[in-house]
Amino acid sequence: MAVKNDSSVTEFILVGLTDQPELQLPLFFLFLVNYVLTVLGNLSLISLICLNSHLHTPMYFFLFNLSFIDICYSFVFTPKMLISFLSERNIISFKGCMTQLFFFCFFVNSECYVLTAMAYDCYVAICKPLLYTVTMSPQNCSLLMSGSFMMGFAGAMVHTGSMIGLAFCDSNIINHYMCDIFPLLQLSCSSTYANELVISVIVGTVVVVSGIIISISYALMLFNILHISSTKGLSKAFSTCSSHIIMVGLFYGFGLLTHIKPSSAGSVDQGKFFSVFYTNVVPMLNPVIYSLRNTDVKLALKKTLRRITN
Repeated sequence: MAVKNDSSVTEFILVGLTDQPELQLPLFFLFLVNYVLTVLGNLSLISLICLNSHLHTPMYFFLFNLSFIDICYSFVFTPKMLISFLSERNIISFKGCMTQLFFFCFFVNSECYVLTAMAYDCYVAICKPLLYTVTMSPQNCSLLMSGSFMMGFAGAMVHTGSMIGLAFCDSNIINHYMCDIFPLLQLSCSSTYANELVISVIVGTVVVVSGIIISISYALMLFNILHISSTKGLSKAFSTCSSHIIMVGLFYGFGLLTHIKPSSAGSVDQGKFFSVFYTNVVPMLNPVIYSLRNTDVKLALKKTLRRITN
């Protein structure tokens, strides 16, 4: 990705999560543990899906990609975040900042569409069980995943391209632990109206389109579930979609709280607080939620441990 810097700023200084010296070391170890758990948890889930044939289904195909995305976008900003706790000045170049912004937007947008595809998968499994194998064929699942990554790539290109076009003249201190959109907009010495309009259109499109699809899918699922008479059928239906509902609620909830445009210094710090949950806690919880609430994953874990110990 070619980056042309027309501004006088060649590097940025990331403030980090906090400027209080006594909190730096405890936060370093806290987020290091979080990072290790995120990587190990998602890698474990990916390994279980690969090693157990009964998990080679559309649902776990999407979950495999979701875990892959969570690992990737943790790599984008967490190492730099950990460095900020140990160094006096956490410097990132202009190109490095734009690259970080691009990949962060790419993986976050892709995750939105993957969660949407998973909602559609749940809908077909509950409402159209007889057509499930045809509708969610390997070819269709691959198309859904390819489309998710392509849409994520397009959104990231627009976000990053509009940011590169801004001029940064005076301050180069980013009040954040990563190169995010709104902290960068606050530093620009040129008009950001067009950028804010582009951001509103793209984010609004992603949220509205995915939100409508997820809402309609769950409305139809709820209508179908209410007409299921057997207790076993109800239990299976809830187990199919409960983990996904939790993940959607956490991801979209904290994501929206994080990207509400800050209007004051206090709201900037509040945005950083919500951003921690959005970027650090949610990726760590993904494998936990799908492991604790899923009998198939528990069975796969037992089989895999049995193979290792025998």
